[in-house]
Amino acid sequence: MSIKNTHTASSGPLPLFRHWVSVLLLNAVGFLVLPTSLSIAAGPNQPEVDRLRVGVIGLDTSHVIAFTKAFQQAGPEDADLSGFDVVAAYPFGSADIESSASRIPKYTADMKALGVEIVDTIEQLLKQVDCVLLETNDGRLHLKQALQVFRTGKPVFIDKPTGSNLAEVVAIYRAAAHYEAPMFSSSSLRYSEGAQAIRQGKVGRVLGCSAYSPCTVEPTHVELFWYGIHGVESLYTCMGTGCVSVSHASTEDFELAVGTWSDGRIGTFRGIRAGKKGYGGIAFGEKGITEIGPYGGYRPLVVQIAKFFRSSKPPIAAQETIELYAFMQAAQKSKKEGGTPVQMTKIMQEAELAADQLLNGELKQR
Repeated sequence: MSIKNTHTASSGPLPLFRHWVSVLLLNAVGFLVLPTSLSIAAGPNQPEVDRLRVGVIGLDTSHVIAFTKAFQQAGPEDADLSGFDVVAAYPFGSADIESSASRIPKYTADMKALGVEIVDTIEQLLKQVDCVLLETNDGRLHLKQALQVFRTGKPVFIDKPTGSNLAEVVAIYRAAAHYEAPMFSSSSLRYSEGAQAIRQGKVGRVLGCSAYSPCTVEPTHVELFWYGIHGVESLYTCMGTGCVSVSHASTEDFELAVGTWSDGRIGTFRGIRAGKKGYGGIAFGEKGITEIGPYGGYRPLVVQIAKFFRSSKPPIAAQETIELYAFMQAAQKSKKEGGTPVQMTKIMQEAELAADQLLNGELKQR
């Protein structure tokens, strides 16, 4: 399934960018509302539903232990997280990112201690589970691993980064749409209490936002994808979509990406590698100015994952996730071009063409 550009240059940057994403979303509508055979959470007057079996792909991040414990330790009184059993895990993630690969033996042992079966293949895992946590830390592996899940139609949460570059992110969302497979991807920072309050109107319409987070980089990934994603996710949670251009400044210790939205709003991300590190920012609204607030832990994200596994309805529009990754890719291109503004439409065009190559021959099986 190839997405072609039918707009001319005279359409202007914002309509063209919306075209690229809206066509992708049009093709994705099926998995947003796809009926599912999974049980839905019972209401107060409904009988108890069957438990859902969860599988984990990739044991090279601390998230797997935190998420597994959240599900395994939830008692009957915890309506948000009860009803799930993490039953199987496929351990292998990154082979050449030392900070990830070195964690696999310990996290494999930890998962065994939590009663999770370790399996030899993803195919074997998929036969034993109803839904999947794709936790591999290395975004380069996500497309290949996700395709195996998509072909089964099982709901899958893909942990950050969705891919190692924008083309992979676009390819993953396009493949999910093709197979009508429910999926979503997010940083846990999206669901911090402060960010959600701003999104729900605490300061009225958000006129601008400055978000920050630690920003270590991994050479195999677009620079902001590896850890800057946390702050950029906060930025987009507050601002929403509509960025048309990005400029970027970078030093050894800091990153600063400045996005201009189509309605004149400005949003910024500051990446921190020196001094005191943390998560947060400030949102400027029509009715007030407020801090985004600190990181609130994993539970809010795991609650959203649980709701998604029960309903197969992603809590985030694909357009928003794709755009925030385009923001980061545009920032890197701006950095390479000396800080000049980069148009988001150009970044999306390049990513769509590259995604065509990544998916060549992969979408025939259904």
